[in-house]
Amino acid sequence: MTQHENPTVDVLLVGAGIMSATLGVLLKELDAGLRIELVEQMEGGAAESSNPWNNAGTGHAGLCELNYTPEKADGSIDTQKAITINTQFEVSKQFWSHLVENGTFGSAQSFVSSVPHLSFVHGESGVNYLRKRYAALRDHHCFAQMDYSEERATLQQWMPLMMRERDNTEALAATRVALGTDVNFGALTLQLLDYLSRQSDCRVSYSSKVVGLTRVAEGWRVRVRSAGQGTREVLAKRVFLGAGGGALPLLQMSGIPEGKGYGGFPVSGQWLRCDNPEVVAQHQAKVYSLAEVGSPPMSVPHLDTRVVDGKKSLLFGPYAGFTTKFLKNGSFLDLPLSVRPGNLWPMLAVARDNMDLTRYLIKEVMQSAEQRLDALRKFYPSLRPEDWRLEIAGQRVQIIKKDPATGGKLEFGTEIVASADGSMSALLGASPGASVAVSAMLTLLKRCFPAELASQEWQARLGQIFKADAQQLAADAALSQSVQAHSNDVLGLV
Repeated sequence: MTQHENPTVDVLLVGAGIMSATLGVLLKELDAGLRIELVEQMEGGAAESSNPWNNAGTGHAGLCELNYTPEKADGSIDTQKAITINTQFEVSKQFWSHLVENGTFGSAQSFVSSVPHLSFVHGESGVNYLRKRYAALRDHHCFAQMDYSEERATLQQWMPLMMRERDNTEALAATRVALGTDVNFGALTLQLLDYLSRQSDCRVSYSSKVVGLTRVAEGWRVRVRSAGQGTREVLAKRVFLGAGGGALPLLQMSGIPEGKGYGGFPVSGQWLRCDNPEVVAQHQAKVYSLAEVGSPPMSVPHLDTRVVDGKKSLLFGPYAGFTTKFLKNGSFLDLPLSVRPGNLWPMLAVARDNMDLTRYLIKEVMQSAEQRLDALRKFYPSLRPEDWRLEIAGQRVQIIKKDPATGGKLEFGTEIVASADGSMSALLGASPGASVAVSAMLTLLKRCFPAELASQEWQARLGQIFKADAQQLAADAALSQSVQAHSNDVLGLV
């Protein structure tokens, strides 16, 4: 894009993470003539939550995440969220496959790897739950490849590291799906950004911070302060705030009524990391278990194979912490400065109603190194402390929103907030964010680009990119199998 003093763009993307990068590339695939600029305050892309060491790298597909399949009051298993996330992840895979097939995007092997997904439980209640979960999920075609076992010999094959020196009298069970994934969302984001920067009428600007948002007749006048270049203005017809934890303050800066009442609750994360090749070689899986009673969903423990830049490591966690920063590289004033008259009561209501979370965070913050290792020993009894070191993860800002019944509630997902005319939008929340980024951005298109989305040109292009949407994948077994097989083949997932 040719630089002007006050350029006019069709879309301004704020933040160089997986969400903005996905939206930018998707828009250019639908309309190559769109003028797009992406601005990022850091010196490069994928510096916050999308960075591979700031997240678990799980391709969330509902295969192993037990918090996606809660037990209902009548004892049955609710599978809807697992099915939804599974099909949404398959939509993401379709988009990545499309880009890879174009031949100019780069190699899929640089960002996605086949890693089996396992759910692991111990104790009779855990085993009973997993047995019911397996039976419920196997009724749906999206989970037809799931295996279940309580047999020690089978579990030894699936997770040899975790079975070493384990109590033989302990009730154990696991499910396994061989075609799970580990995704380096950092590498994927950088590939998307590189692809975007090579498109016509497109500009990616780093070290550039949004310092002002003003509504004007044509859309938004955005003040951008760039390192060494001072402040400039960009006139944007539409603005998307995909800045992770930084999206909430920017949404508040915009002043749109749809953003009023939202607050954020930041949670920091830590992992134990192992790079010892002898240990790493014994574990090829992402193994999720049950969160402790009273613990929040983001606390579900898991022992993961991670593949970053072609090298395998193991991560265990997460261990939660609390800080008032909204970004890993943010300010301790982020939380207090986000308090507004419109969100004060929802935030106080959440504080009142979530004492379990408060106690959990206090416990996590106070943990010693030995206590962290004790948590890992439940997964890996024979561990050697010297093989593991602490790794600081990224910040996650959980959504706080108004609730007519309680005053406010804490949301553990992702949410799109948009102005009535679609000119300003933001993505708030955390997991399973990156895995379902494509579905989230398709939802955003419905909210913010309704006329364009209804056009024959966009519909035809969408039909070329996506053979099926999430709803079709959930309803049609043959179609789902065909689409998944094609994506797996293109992405090298076998």
